[in-house]
This record gives sequence, C-alpha cells and structure tokens, in this order.
Amino acid sequence: MNFQQTPIAKVFEKAGNQPRNALGAAMARPGGSSADKPREAAEAPPRRARLADLNVHIHCSIIGTCLGTAELRKLLPRFRELDRERATDLEIHHAAVELAGEGGAGAKALHKALDDRHAVTIRKFREAKDAGALNDAWLGYLASGDIPGAYWALMTHPFVTTEIRNAAFGEVHMLSHLVGAANRADIRRLLALEQENAELKDKVDRQQQRLQEANARHQNELQLARDALLVPGRVETSAAPAAGVVELNSALAAKDRALAHQAKRRELAEQALEEQLELTRGLNERLAHARALAESLGTELEAMEAAYARRLESSDAESAAHGFLLGKRVVYVGGRPAPNRAIKSLVESAGGELQLHDGGMEDKRGLFAAALPSADFVVFPVDCINHDAMSNLKKLCERHQVPFHALRSASIASFSALVAKLATPAPETAAAPLSHFCLRHG
Repeated sequence: MNFQQTPIAKVFEKAGNQPRNALGAAMARPGGSSADKPREAAEAPPRRARLADLNVHIHCSIIGTCLGTAELRKLLPRFRELDRERATDLEIHHAAVELAGEGGAGAKALHKALDDRHAVTIRKFREAKDAGALNDAWLGYLASGDIPGAYWALMTHPFVTTEIRNAAFGEVHMLSHLVGAANRADIRRLLALEQENAELKDKVDRQQQRLQEANARHQNELQLARDALLVPGRVETSAAPAAGVVELNSALAAKDRALAHQAKRRELAEQALEEQLELTRGLNERLAHARALAESLGTELEAMEAAYARRLESSDAESAAHGFLLGKRVVYVGGRPAPNRAIKSLVESAGGELQLHDGGMEDKRGLFAAALPSADFVVFPVDCINHDAMSNLKKLCERHQVPFHALRSASIASFSALVAKLATPAPETAAAPLSHFCLRHG
C-alpha cells in the first residue's frame, strides 16, 4: 500500500507542516525568531502529541492495537451510555474510537489509560533524540513482536515524521490481516499440545499413586519395627532392629523427596494446562469468526453461481433478483471504483438505478443527504468505509426512514448475495450475534 497517495497521508503531511511546540510556533510568527527570544525558546522543549491531536483516521488502529477490551469496558461507561456486561467488543471499540475523535474529557481519559499501560515503553522511546533513532527503536520492537506499547509511543513521539507515521500505520494495518492466516497452524499445534498435556497428566497421576502406596508400605514397616523394639525380652537384639529403623528412615526420606519432586512436576503440568485452556478459548473465538466469514463467502459464491447458471439457461428470462431491482433506486456508499462500475451496470441492466457516493471523502455530504429521501434502500461495504461516514449514514437513514444494509466486502459477490436475500425474504428469526471483527481492519 502506497501511503503517500492516500487521504490519510495528506492529513499527516498537513499536520507535519504545522509547528509542533511553542518554539516552532514562535519561529512561525512574524518577528518571532529564536534569536529574538532565546530564553523562551530554551524553555519550550518539544512535547508528545495528545490522542485528540492525532488524525481521526488512525484512532481506530491505536485503540484496537494498544488498549484491551477489558480496560475499555471499565472506562467507557463514564462517558457513554453502554452496558459494560452486555455490550459486544465491536460496540465497545466503536464507542472508544468516536470518543477519541470528539476530544474533551473522554479523549483525555483514553490518553491517560494508554500512557499508564505503556509507561515503560514510552520512557525507553524518550532516549530517541531524532527521527533516525526513533525509527531504529520502532523497527527493533517490530522485529521482536512487541507492537502495542511501541506503536503508541511512536505515534505520540515529539520527533516522529510523516514518513515514519505512515510506515508504522501500514505495518500495523497489514499485521491485522496476517493474524487470520495463522489460525489453522495454531489449532493443529493446540491439539497436539492438549494431547501431550493429557498424557503427562495421566503419567503424573500414576506416579503419585505409586509413591503414595510405597510411602504407606514403608510407614507400616517402620511402625512394625518400632513395635518390635518395645517388646519385653528383646533388649539383647535391639541393635539389629535399630539398624533396620535407620535404613527405613533413609528410604522413607528418599521417597519423600521423590514425592515432592513429582508434586512439583504436577503443579507445573497443571499450570501449563491452564495456559493451554486459555489459548484454546482464544483460538475457539477466532475459529468462530473464521467460520462466520467462510459462511458469508459461501453464500456469496452460491448467489454468483446461481446468477451465472440462470444466464446460461436462458438469456431472456429475468431472475428473481433482477425482478427485485426493477424500478428500485439504490444508493451505494463507499466501495472501490472497479467493483462499483460493475455493480452499477448490474443494477441498470435489471431496470434499476444506482447512485454512488464515497461517504464524504471527496463527494460533499450534502449530496448524500439529498439523495436519501427518494432511495428505496442504502448499501455500504464494511471493509471500504470510514467510521465517520458509516455513523453519518446510519443517522441519516434513521432520520428519513430509509432501510440500509451492510455488505461484508466491496465485491460484486457480496452485492449479489444481498440482492438475492432481499428478493427472497426469509421467515423471521432471532437476530444473529454481532461480529467481533473491526469494521475497518477485519
């Protein structure tokens, strides 16, 4: 991805041309050079950026990467009307991103939470006194896999440049896509570890049982030896029993040490089992997400295959989906140029009308609001629309009572699957649980 050609890169460049501290502001004002006021310049060192000072397009990556959902559940109810127990992870993430973009007390609280969690890393990054040293520090943390603290410290560092910010944003963005690719290998490794852990646990149980039985036998033998020493008339033979007692005590001590060793091994095995169970829960969640995505892809593929089969069977017969689009006026927000052109051609060939809008990136938002009252429904792809545009879209659709539908992606298949679903209404069922994917990064 070429970040120099994206809108967010332009925002970074604009922010990078502005004075970053009191010294830069003084030098930018007419007659305010450093030679005129050396004392004020010396007293104004560069400062770290605030979360509210950063561009809103990178708030999503910072919140999702550098703060955990548990911390956000404790913090957000102070500023938003959210049920911390029932709210989904996706709702928590969206609320935090919106709170960061609004500034004020909520953004300050998020900034403080980020600083408290990554205080150690921030102190290490203070040692970087120029852009080169800062970039070297970031690359070191990136290579070691310690991303969250380093990403927050880098984005707010006084000496960070537009190029370094863009590069870091791109690295974090791509890492979010690489996580899903490791699901299968992680699951196979987890199954192997679970089997090995079960075998070790059975072995420890058997060894502990044998040690307990041996200990009970030796205790019984020791008690018999002691009883023999106390029998009257056996004083002359006390030397032999005494030697036997010493030998039994030595053997018993050895068994006690072996038992303690096995108990320690069992504790370590139980600790490893707990860690594997925690890893299993995380992998199960990721597997559920992957299955949901696979189900969506399967539905889209079936819709495309059905449409293609209908075209092969008869070029004159119109499908139910095309019949549904006849006379419909659809507003499509977001997406990509190539699929958008194909979708527009598809709707128009079915006798409908499709109006494209980018959600306010280049097109004016007023045009989108004006197009809503006459629309039959609104469609937007969740992987190619920013948070602000999505929030504005939902508010306007609710205000004008226009139904809106979210697509999994900006592909033609996703649009075809939605049209097929709308053309054949399903019986009312319970609402499906919200996905935990981030709408911007998956």
